[in-house]
Amino acid sequence: MSQQIDFYFDFSSPYGYLASERIEGIASRQGHLVIWHPILLGAVFRVTGQGPLTEIPVKGGYAIRDFQRSAREHDLIYSHPEVFPVGAVSACRATLWLRDHQDPSVQAKTGQFVHAVYRAYFAQGQDITQASVIAELADSLQLDSQALLTALANQVLKDALRREVDQAIDRGVFGSPMMFIGDEPFWGHDRLEQLERWISSGGW
Repeated sequence: MSQQIDFYFDFSSPYGYLASERIEGIASRQGHLVIWHPILLGAVFRVTGQGPLTEIPVKGGYAIRDFQRSAREHDLIYSHPEVFPVGAVSACRATLWLRDHQDPSVQAKTGQFVHAVYRAYFAQGQDITQASVIAELADSLQLDSQALLTALANQVLKDALRREVDQAIDRGVFGSPMMFIGDEPFWGHDRLEQLERWISSGGW
């Protein structure tokens, strides 16, 4: 069985945020490594024909209630953003810059950065679509924010995000969060316990 958890997420996904706060604990207990895969659900929805939960009549109100209830269940801070959803392109590109960086010490901060961005949006109400906010979050982690800002404007990183999204769709990713143990997919924050049992048991 694979010794890594591929974690696909959109920074505008409430359930992605909740799962991101718990996935590393599962990985640690099971001796696995989390590989972070930022995606843009807008691109995914163009393929699936779906849309944000909160924009679905009747279901939308329940979804917001469940975001908040699920956060309380796990003692996590959640404040539904005034502007929702958003396309956090810069945050996604920045995540790839960290994850694929040639310096291992920078790579090692990928998870911390993901948490910082998610918390900025869902706990602190910051506008994570702004590159300046992403730079401030990078500074808070002692990362080179100027190098990051330069990279964000580079076509190489833009193409990297496009490939990441295309590869996710090709793999069958249709929502956030979506996690893979090898070829086995698990969709949603409410599948974390099942995912851990799968790893513990070797699958069934």
